[in-house]
Amino acid sequence: MNQGRIWTVVNPGVGLPLFLGSVAVIAILVHAAVLNNTTWFPKYWNGGGATAAAPVAAPAAPAAPAKK
Repeated sequence: MNQGRIWTVVNPGVGLPLFLGSVAVIAILVHAAVLNNTTWFPKYWNGGGATAAAPVAAPAAPAAPAKK
């Protein structure tokens, strides 16, 4: 661990909870941003099922060349 000397300055009993708590806060903020800035995510959480996409029509066969 190349940053191992940080624990000589910061007590692990304080530093680890602060680090893990900040990671949890950032994760909650990201989830809140997704909830507030998308239209599909709240519908997904409320049980809005996926709508079936319109079937894609198969491409038409190329026309046969005219005989001479």
